[in-house]
Amino acid sequence: MDLASTLLPERRRWATLFVVCLAQLMIVLDVTIVNVALPAIQRDLHFSQGNLTWVVNAFLVTFGSLLLLAGRLGDLAGRKRVFLAGLTIFTAASLLCGVAPSSGALIAARFLQGIGAAAQASVILAIIITEFPEPAERARAMSAYVFVSVAGGSLGLLAGGVLTEVLNWHWVFFVNIPIGIAAFALGRALIPADKGLGLGHGVDWLGSALVTASLMSAIYAIIQATSHGWASLQVFGFGAVAAVLMAAFLALEARIENPIMPLRILRLRGLVNASVVRGFLVTGMYSTFFLGTLYLEHVRHYSALQTGAAFLPWTLTVAVLSQGITARLVARFGPRPVLMAGMAAAVAGLLLFATVGPDTAFFPTVFFASFLIGLGIGNAFMPLLTIAMADVPATDAGLGSGITNVSQQLSGAFGLAVLSTIAANHTKGLLADHHGVVSSLIGGYHVAFIAGAATITVGIVLAVALLRPGRSQTELGLADAPAAADGEPLPALELGEAA
Repeated sequence: MDLASTLLPERRRWATLFVVCLAQLMIVLDVTIVNVALPAIQRDLHFSQGNLTWVVNAFLVTFGSLLLLAGRLGDLAGRKRVFLAGLTIFTAASLLCGVAPSSGALIAARFLQGIGAAAQASVILAIIITEFPEPAERARAMSAYVFVSVAGGSLGLLAGGVLTEVLNWHWVFFVNIPIGIAAFALGRALIPADKGLGLGHGVDWLGSALVTASLMSAIYAIIQATSHGWASLQVFGFGAVAAVLMAAFLALEARIENPIMPLRILRLRGLVNASVVRGFLVTGMYSTFFLGTLYLEHVRHYSALQTGAAFLPWTLTVAVLSQGITARLVARFGPRPVLMAGMAAAVAGLLLFATVGPDTAFFPTVFFASFLIGLGIGNAFMPLLTIAMADVPATDAGLGSGITNVSQQLSGAFGLAVLSTIAANHTKGLLADHHGVVSSLIGGYHVAFIAGAATITVGIVLAVALLRPGRSQTELGLADAPAAADGEPLPALELGEAA
């Protein structure tokens, strides 16, 4: 008798949520924990300054570009199968990263790690929405997912500092191995098997190649903007390639019988519009974590541990909200008002960060800035996920999950490149005008924080315009969409009504 059959269905579902959140934690943890160890990695493996960025970028390129393909493969081949395969690849690649004898070997292992991360991350939301069809429970499950996704960043800074200082940089990768093994064992036992739609009618391999190459080119172009500038040949060239490949992909999907991305998914206004709003929110938010860390370490001279601790008001606020508070607010007021209030809180937090100076104390300025951003994330991300996935049919849940993740990854990469460029250019201008180094750095951070706040403000305007309350599934274009496995669409949550 297996473990799943010994648990009541209710307990098994929540145990499944624990497993997928554990896998999500491993991915988010990895993104930030590696940043802390970069100086040590550079010394030991003799990285040049330019090549060192590929320790981070190699992961981002394969992770972001394969999310759509992996999500659709989950729909076709079975989400449990794709999830477990991703865990296996990610865990094995983490071992290879930890034992890498050279810079080339580490970069290659990071590419492989991104493939594993894409496979598991692409189906996590799909597993959650199929396991929790009832709106109130789904809201609670989404809250837990958001908390893990946010808390992993702060935990990564703390864990990276401890592991690098107490042991060595190899352990920032080795720490994934026990987590990955545990998640695989529990996932194999607890996640219900699903057959998927099947691969019998053939897989759209050409479409898969086109969309993957397009996303890879787009992400690479964004990454190159940081070092070569937005007007460089590298950015324009790879950006143009990405656009041409995406146009070819959409044209192909419109005329073949079994596309990897059925274009009907783009008629789901909740999914598409929520992804647009998410893009503006994430673009603005990335300035906080990246530039806030630079400010604390370069200006205030915080250690990695102190920097991680400085973001605890953010993490703990999201943790408290994820205990059902956001879910109850959504049930009471609907996802749209809660979302916009959360985004407004994030704007306030960014504007408060834009007031920091060389001697600003942690309390009250940094504390309340971090708290307000945590309040914003905790109240914005879950409603966005609810709106995005509410009307996605079960047959397309993996693809919907992939689109949601892609919008976040592309927006995050774009936001990081744009806002860091804004900060760097303003700092250079101030230095050219003979301002001091510290005041020039702070001036650059201030402009970037304000730009991030403005970006989220645009997101609020778009949320008002695009996320209209009370749309039915028929109005969302689902009248002729495929039904779920049992012949019925997934239960929908009205975009502006109580859950």
